[in-house]
Amino acid sequence: MRWRQIVIANTMSYYPTVQYLTGAWQAAQFPGDEGIEVAFAGRSNSGKSSAINAITGRIGLARTSKTPGRTQLINFFSMQEGQRLVDLPGYGFAKVPPDMQRHWHELMSSYFERRQSLRGLVVLMDSRHPLKDTDLQMLEWGQQRQLRCHVLLSKADKLTQSEGMKVTREVRNELGESASVQLFSATTNRGVDEARRFLDACLKAK
Repeated sequence: MRWRQIVIANTMSYYPTVQYLTGAWQAAQFPGDEGIEVAFAGRSNSGKSSAINAITGRIGLARTSKTPGRTQLINFFSMQEGQRLVDLPGYGFAKVPPDMQRHWHELMSSYFERRQSLRGLVVLMDSRHPLKDTDLQMLEWGQQRQLRCHVLLSKADKLTQSEGMKVTREVRNELGESASVQLFSATTNRGVDEARRFLDACLKAK
């Protein structure tokens, strides 16, 4: 019975109006720059798509794959009128040609430089391997834009309680006031409510 209750809960969307809006291969394809956006970023093996699905309560909203680096576009999702969630291409680990990685870097640079509607940034880091150089670069982009930044230490179900407390403390000490930090697991839904509170706060920001 307990398993059945969990499955039913996971099929209910916390954001019932969320839907795919468009994918952009270049900056000219970005949707209109009005309202509020919150972007999700992370290394290609960080569990970013799974996190988006867990937070929105929509299984399959963001495509997941066992092959890192499958998200090659900036994907925009409509929440409510004037509110969007943005899935940025994975970075760092993907086994893709160098020219593709350069394109992704240029595309994300354009996104961070141009999007005035961007209010918040959620960075996924594998809790077993956090604070890679590319993670710190992503947070630096967010800080330069004076965004609200939040770190999800993903795959926390693979850590013991003491390991989770230790890595959370270390990452918080490293980042200081530049970002809030929490443990997260899309598998067990650990930290989903806390992540939603951050997302909601960004979407309601003036």
